[in-house]
Amino acid sequence: MRKRFPSSSLSSYGSGWSTNQRIAIGATVVAVLLALAGVVALLTGGGNSQQTPDAAPPAPTGGPSHSEAAPKPSSGSGSVPKPPQIAEPVAYAKAAAQMLWSYDTRDTSRDQQLAGMRAWMTTETKYADWTSVAGQVPDAVLWSRMADQDQHATAHITEGHYPGAFKQALAEDPSAITEAYIYVVTVNGKQTLSWKKGGGGAEERAVTLAVQCRPNHDCTLAAIAPSVTQ
Repeated sequence: MRKRFPSSSLSSYGSGWSTNQRIAIGATVVAVLLALAGVVALLTGGGNSQQTPDAAPPAPTGGPSHSEAAPKPSSGSGSVPKPPQIAEPVAYAKAAAQMLWSYDTRDTSRDQQLAGMRAWMTTETKYADWTSVAGQVPDAVLWSRMADQDQHATAHITEGHYPGAFKQALAEDPSAITEAYIYVVTVNGKQTLSWKKGGGGAEERAVTLAVQCRPNHDCTLAAIAPSVTQ
């Protein structure tokens, strides 16, 4: 096995949106989200197309607790970039995906990674699914093993778009989005992994995000969906 984040790196451990979040989001963007043939259940944070890089030392398995609380701000955010001041959903989603697919265990602790990711989230608790985001980070033991190997990753975003069903549903009922202003965006790209002794590789990535972009406000991340919708 490769010494890296399992499967989709910051994308494979998502447990999906909770029942409360599905109700909250679905109730305000009903025509938009539900028209995606159950987008809440079918969108994904894990790449649906992957390439296998060269082998690396085995990594332990295991994921984090899905109910994990956000770390205290005092922990800092290490190499995690601050959220950009972007008011356009696709552009923000592309930036968020790049953040999710990039990490550096050489100078960033697990708590710092979580704190940095938390800063990208909407502060509207009714719509924020922190569990789906925190669930992308491996547990403390696995992160430590990754750090032992100086594992780090960068990401290149190739494109971002609204899924076809989202655009169709929005066209049929434009007013459905005007309460929560949550947009569904799918992003594709490539993640490049590196670790000690010249180890490394690259994988194609795809993720579908729920992004909140209220008028006259910068966008924020609401959730990482449990499956990809193109």
